[in-house]
Amino acid sequence: MNEQISVVLAIIIGTLAAIVYSMRILILLERRIARMDENILRITKNVFKEELKIEQEEKKIQNMLKKKKK
Repeated sequence: MNEQISVVLAIIIGTLAAIVYSMRILILLERRIARMDENILRITKNVFKEELKIEQEEKKIQNMLKKKKK
């Protein structure tokens, strides 16, 4: 009888340990994904700033070309 109880307790403890380990892995993955999201946002902001600079340069060039034609 004691052997059966100890086997059941071992199974329960093993299952709980597996759940805790899985939760730990999930938390680590969530942190990694959050960092990736932050990096993607930072890159997107930089690309947007560069696009604005390019558009401003294009406008300058177009204005210069219009002045030369006149």
